[in-house]
Amino acid sequence: MGDGGVFLFVIALLPFIGALVPGVMIRAGRNACATFTAVPTALALILLMLLAPAVLRGEVIEAELVWLPQLGLSASFFLDGLGLLFAAMILGVGLLITLYARFYLSGDDPMGQFYTYLLLFQGAMLGIVLSNNILLLLIFWELTSLSSFLLIGYWKHLPEGRRGARMALAVTGGGGLAMIGGMLILGNIAGSYNLTDILASGEAIRASEWYLPALILILIGAFTKSAQFPFHFWLPHAMAAPTPVSAYLHSATMVKAGVFLLARMWPALAGTDAWFYLVATTGLVTMVIGAVIALFKDDLKALLAFSTVSHLGLLTMLLGFGTPAAAVAAVFHVINHLTFKAALFMIAGIVDHETHTRDIKRLGGLARLMPVTAVIGTVAALSMAGIPLFNGFVSKEMMLEEAAHTAWFENPWIVPALATLGALFSVAYSFRFIVHVFGGPVRDDYPRQPHDPPAGMYLAPALLAVIVVLIGVMPFLAEPVVAAAVSAVTGTEMSPYLKLWHGLTPALWLSIIAVLGGAVLLWLHRPLARAWDAAPRPEAKAIFDAIMGAAVRLSRMISETLHDGVLSRYLAIMVAASVALGAIAWSGGGLAAPTRTPLPVPPVVAVGWVLLIVATASVVITHRHRFQSLVIISIIGLMISVGFVYLSAPDLALTQISVETVTIILLLLALHFLPKQTPVESSPARRLRDGLLALAAGGGVGAVAYAFLLRDVDAISDYHLANSYEGGGGTNVVNVILVDFRGFDTYGEIIVLGIAGFVIYALTEALLNGTASRRLRQIEYEPDRSRDRHPLMMVIATRVMMPIAVVVGVYIFLRGHNQPGGGFVAGLVISIALLMQYMASGFAWAQARRKFEYHSLIGSGVVIAGLTGAGAWLAGKPFLTSAFGYVHFPPIEEFELATAMLFDLGVFLAVLGAVMLMLHSLSRLARHAGETVNLEPMDFDPRTRAEAEADGKGG
Repeated sequence: MGDGGVFLFVIALLPFIGALVPGVMIRAGRNACATFTAVPTALALILLMLLAPAVLRGEVIEAELVWLPQLGLSASFFLDGLGLLFAAMILGVGLLITLYARFYLSGDDPMGQFYTYLLLFQGAMLGIVLSNNILLLLIFWELTSLSSFLLIGYWKHLPEGRRGARMALAVTGGGGLAMIGGMLILGNIAGSYNLTDILASGEAIRASEWYLPALILILIGAFTKSAQFPFHFWLPHAMAAPTPVSAYLHSATMVKAGVFLLARMWPALAGTDAWFYLVATTGLVTMVIGAVIALFKDDLKALLAFSTVSHLGLLTMLLGFGTPAAAVAAVFHVINHLTFKAALFMIAGIVDHETHTRDIKRLGGLARLMPVTAVIGTVAALSMAGIPLFNGFVSKEMMLEEAAHTAWFENPWIVPALATLGALFSVAYSFRFIVHVFGGPVRDDYPRQPHDPPAGMYLAPALLAVIVVLIGVMPFLAEPVVAAAVSAVTGTEMSPYLKLWHGLTPALWLSIIAVLGGAVLLWLHRPLARAWDAAPRPEAKAIFDAIMGAAVRLSRMISETLHDGVLSRYLAIMVAASVALGAIAWSGGGLAAPTRTPLPVPPVVAVGWVLLIVATASVVITHRHRFQSLVIISIIGLMISVGFVYLSAPDLALTQISVETVTIILLLLALHFLPKQTPVESSPARRLRDGLLALAAGGGVGAVAYAFLLRDVDAISDYHLANSYEGGGGTNVVNVILVDFRGFDTYGEIIVLGIAGFVIYALTEALLNGTASRRLRQIEYEPDRSRDRHPLMMVIATRVMMPIAVVVGVYIFLRGHNQPGGGFVAGLVISIALLMQYMASGFAWAQARRKFEYHSLIGSGVVIAGLTGAGAWLAGKPFLTSAFGYVHFPPIEEFELATAMLFDLGVFLAVLGAVMLMLHSLSRLARHAGETVNLEPMDFDPRTRAEAEADGKGG
């Protein structure tokens, strides 16, 4: 990866890194906050400009960091002409918006929060235009929806802001979900998720039977993001956001993400009738509808919002034509629309800021009171109208030229007529913006006396207005950027010739018709507005609200029916679905004939199997008697351990016995707080249902296991047997798997075990300090129980067992790498020895002699295991790769040392700490419930419980 690749990664990361700063810098003042927001944007723009010369020469800069190659997922970026254009727009306008927002937002607005959201959105948009992996692009795509949700709803105190944010998220997020499906289909067709590979596979994609489903799903994502009909309604409602958000998201960046996607996927998807009729038709309809609605909006931002919808439709239509000339017009208009529309939104914000209203009916005459604002706004609006000497005129002429040569279902008049109609209404609402806001006499009923704002507020739109004029007069200035971008769109080298005058072409006559017709519409605006208000028409927001309301009611009905708090129902649904899926898979065939014959079953094994079945059935029958069921469960566990021994699995047998012992002891303590019997809560029908599901699930698992036992299958065990000593330095394959080959699994398991111990401790704290503590004290103790709480023989036995158990535990720990054993089993063995001390001499006596905090044991174990795994990085090896060697210290014989021992030590400490913390928690509950606690290992206290408590010895 060269310097260019490094620069790409830095450009993509800078906004996200910068988003951490504004929330802190706001404490240094608003200027400092704005400055440190602009710094990462400016740095990213500088790096982009350093890469620009190479891109303009036709080079493509790539950078890739492989992540999950098996899934086709990588952090890969590339910069071509199209990416350069959009990245420069995102960063350049981002700088201007940062300046503008500093002066627009009031002192009551949390500016640090605003700039944080702005940089998050900026980073997401950069990720979209730079991504070279469609999976990565999808992540950034959804991130734009989330970050724009935060920006649109920035003014949380406004109900319309919250509603607009929810609507934008619902529409664009839903479209994003559809696009995910289309992109996955596209990657499957191309055989790669890299965008460059997909774009190079255009012929194969268009010839595939999955082309149309992929196209439709991707277009849904693009149309929702770029507010195309019938998804156009969300954009105007998003105008409840602060004006800097509108200027950035809804004119320059977010809404152009869909247009960018159409341009980016042009080489792979364009060139078919489906592309033309779906894309061009949608764009044409959106262009006309948006322009018509914009003319009759009295809110400045609403007018500009629908005009944005219309111009996005224009861009979509051009890309839908599928011709190189149309692509040139689309790319050029992307630049032009950015300049005049961002400026117009900022001018609308200035008018609102200074007059305290955006209602056009309450404005007029501002040219005399706000001359600077009026000049900037007039220049931008004339460009939007497509008037000569402004950049919008050039791209509008190119659009009309392409429309004049496009037939729709072999009709040569429909497209140019509707395109001219859309341009006509565009002229009308642009003229209205000028005349009704800045023209006319000065009024005396403004909500606030207007005047031009501080320079910091109008500098950004003024700069954009200058660019509008420069490109309008000298369009060739934009040729290098347009050429590079169009070459990336079409996949072929393009040299567009941009000029102001093209002669007396059909496009010029259509443009003249549009200008004259727009002037007439403005003149007739008042009667037309009355007719528009009186005409019945569907309201998109009402339809959306009705659909969302119906969806909410349906989801509530389903949730209240299924999620009623009955755990047995959840389990029944899950098990039934699993059994059904398994049955479908089983019935699908594909199971080869058996290749093995069953081995003979010795009589002793058969008897053991029958006893195991009987014990299992006994648990089902007697499960309401808790203690009896627990005894039978322990028998089952021991019999399974015997089975492991018989099948030559001593490691599993050791673990099973240890786990059974610890589990039974802890469950016995837990039963202390439960009734002896479980009440009958299920009806006979439900018990029958559960029994049938259990039999089906168990029978299915048994059938699968039996099928595998009768067939030869490829297993990974051969690899482990061959490499356990060479790769892990141990002859105990099971242990080497646990600490090396699958060490990450083991690491995760001890973390989960430690979390379980902490959760039990936290629950105990809640029980002891909450309202449940009163219920604990209501537990009745038997008045005639034995006064000898700690039998002498048990105390003596545990004293003798303790050092032996510790030695055995250490022995099992040390031999684990080559013989049955290991840190997990050793931890359980030591835990059993300590559990017996607690049982023999009482909790208080044992607790007083504790040398280590159990919380610390868990933490130390996880840290030691993690550091051992990370140590492999120092040797350039993957995480948790073991290293081993042999040492010789006379007179001791040569022996092996392995880093796996340190990892096993971490496992040992975590297991020991978790088990003892659980015991500690349960014992605390018992003491709180009123159980007396002896402070000596052997005692005989003939007094009553009340007397003992009176003397201060009670728990």
